[in-house]
Amino acid sequence: MNLILQKLNVIGALAHAVRFFVQKNKGRTFRQKVFSLLHPTPTSGSLHRYIDLFIILAVLVSVVSIILETVPEIAAVFSNEFHVLEIGTVVIFTVEYIGRVYSCCELPQYAHPIKGRLRYMLSISALIDLVAVSPFYLAYFFNGTVDLRFLRVFRLSRLLKLTRYTGTLNTLSKAVQREHRVLLASAFMMLLLIILTASLGYELEHNAQPDKFESIPATMYWAVITLASVGYGDITPVTPLGKAMTMAISFVGIGIFAIPAGLMASAFTDQLRIDRETFENEFRAALADGRLSIHERQAMEAEAERLHMTSQDVDRIVERVREEMRQARHDVTEGLDAQVMLEHYRQQISTLRATAHGKSAAQLDALLQDTTQTTDAERAIWQVLKSK
Repeated sequence: MNLILQKLNVIGALAHAVRFFVQKNKGRTFRQKVFSLLHPTPTSGSLHRYIDLFIILAVLVSVVSIILETVPEIAAVFSNEFHVLEIGTVVIFTVEYIGRVYSCCELPQYAHPIKGRLRYMLSISALIDLVAVSPFYLAYFFNGTVDLRFLRVFRLSRLLKLTRYTGTLNTLSKAVQREHRVLLASAFMMLLLIILTASLGYELEHNAQPDKFESIPATMYWAVITLASVGYGDITPVTPLGKAMTMAISFVGIGIFAIPAGLMASAFTDQLRIDRETFENEFRAALADGRLSIHERQAMEAEAERLHMTSQDVDRIVERVREEMRQARHDVTEGLDAQVMLEHYRQQISTLRATAHGKSAAQLDALLQDTTQTTDAERAIWQVLKSK
C-alpha cells in the first residue's frame, strides 16, 4: 500500500511540474521551450530537474550494462536485454544532443543560428555528448566492413555526461586556473626529478640488468612508480648503489609528488569558499530592496544547488544577511533627534509624492502593479500618493 502511495505521489508531482511548465511557457517559441527543459530558467520549474534525473538514470543504467556485458556468464543470458538497453539509452542521448544543439541559440554566445550552433558543437560538453552516441551509429553503419570493437570503450565516456549536473568540476577548473602557475612549477620539478632518477638508475643498473634498464626512456617507468611510492616490484635494483639511490629518491618522491595534491586540495577549498562568499554577496544584493522576486529566488536556489549547499547553510546565510541589513537600518537612525527624524520622513514623503505626479509616474505605476515584484503595502502607499 505504501509503495502505491509513493508512486501516486511521484506521478502527482510530475503532473504538477508539467502543468507549471505549460502555464509558464504559454506564448513562447518551441526553441525556448526546449531550452527551458534542458537548462535551468525561471520558466523551467521542477520539470527540468525531473528531466535531469531521468538522463542521469539513463547514464548509470547504460554504464552498468556496458560493464556487465564484459562478464561472459551474464552476457550469455542477458545479451538481448543489453542490446535493448543500449538502443533505448542511445535514443535518449541522441534526442538530448539534438535538443541542446537546436536550442543553444538561446544563449548569447551561441545566438547566431549557424555559427552559434557550430561553435556549440565544438564545446567540451557537446563533444562529450557526441562521443557518447557515436560508437553505436558507427558500428551500425560499418557493420561487417570495419572492425570497430575498439570503439566500445568510448561508450564509457557517457559517465562524463554527469559532470554537467554537478558544479564540482566547475569549481575544480576555477581552482586549477587560479593555481596553474604553481601547478606548472610542481610539474616541472616532478619531470626534472623523473629524468634525473631514470638517468641514475640506468647508469647504476644497466650493466647488471640490461633487459630491464635497457635505456633511459625505458627506465622512466621504474622512476615514476618508485617516486610515486607505488613500487609494483616488476623492476627492482640489485646493485648496492642502486638500492641506496632508490631509498634516497623514495623519500624525496614522497614530498615532491605530494605537493600537487596538497596544492589542489587547498585551491579547491579556497575556491569553494570564494564561491560561497560570492553567493552570499549576490544574495545580499538581491535583498537590497527588502524582498526577493521569484526570478531572484530561483537563481539563488540554482546557485546553492551548484555549490552543494544544504538548506541549513542557506538558512544561516539568509539570517546573517538579514541581520546585517537590520543592523544597517538601525545604525542609520541611531543617535538622531526625533525632530530630525521627522524632518527626514517628510522629505522622503515629498520625494515620493513628486515621483507619483512626475513624468515617469506611468512607468513606475505599471511596475508596481506587478504582484511578483511589489507587496500589498507598497501598492497601497503608491495609491495614496497618487490621490494626493
